[in-house]
Amino acid sequence: MTPATFSVSIPQIVDGDFDEEGVRDYLVRAEELGFEGAWTSEQTVGGAAMLAPLELLSWAAACTSRLRLGVAVIVSSLHDPLQLAAAATSVDRLSHGRLDLGVGSGGDFRPFAAFGVARETFIASYTEGIELMKAAWADGPTVTFHGRFRDAEGLAIPLKPVQRPHPPLWFGGGAPRALARAVRLGDGFMGAGSSTTEHFRGAAATVREELARRGRHGDGFRIGKRVYLAIDDDPARARRVADEGLFRLYGALTTRFGEVAVTGTPEQVADGLREVVDAGARTVLLNPMGSDVAADREQLERLHAEVLPLLR
Repeated sequence: MTPATFSVSIPQIVDGDFDEEGVRDYLVRAEELGFEGAWTSEQTVGGAAMLAPLELLSWAAACTSRLRLGVAVIVSSLHDPLQLAAAATSVDRLSHGRLDLGVGSGGDFRPFAAFGVARETFIASYTEGIELMKAAWADGPTVTFHGRFRDAEGLAIPLKPVQRPHPPLWFGGGAPRALARAVRLGDGFMGAGSSTTEHFRGAAATVREELARRGRHGDGFRIGKRVYLAIDDDPARARRVADEGLFRLYGALTTRFGEVAVTGTPEQVADGLREVVDAGARTVLLNPMGSDVAADREQLERLHAEVLPLLR
């Protein structure tokens, strides 16, 4: 029996009108099939026409009753912490305590000037912002916080998340300092879909070492990875579908990634996912690379019927 649980991505790219019925059916079916959760990602600036993650999760909460609802990751260095905390609280409330919130600094290639963020201090501001979010979620009707970048004295924030002390915080990143930060401040680490399995293996090992150093083994910290995938009886066609999907998301940046997608026949995809689990993933976020909701729904069915049984 594989030690991992499996979640799925929510179709998020909108070419034309939003396919409300298709996405609702996809979520309902994912819940029926027993997937653990349904996750979004964030791309505020980029080539893909993507719905905003927390807003989509708020909508998804009304379509489901059991699925965990996650985002991996919001580039929180580009968000106001108090506003982000309030939005997350709302989704957690609307879903009756089903939110998983992933955050990341985004790396120094982000267009910080467009967001009014100083490139020189964005990591320090990002880390402080996480602490302020936790203060906003803490018990008590008011928040007092004195930091380097933000100062709050007795602010009234009465609405708190259902999950205490706050929704699980998943961290992205790959550098050693980012992984240490994930263990110090978070409840989980989510490896990027744009990272190879081998790169994730090294990151997961670093996270486990940091957990041991901090005495956190056994406290529920989760290690996961998003996996871009395409299933097809024709392996070459599966690879083309994945490559086209990656280009829709990342454009020319895809040339930097290496072989990140798991593609091929059901047996080949199962082998690729087994490698991800063996590398340390205990939460696997399955991200079909279909061109539309119908294609992702077909991949969802094949994952359940043809791929996951090979991992049990």
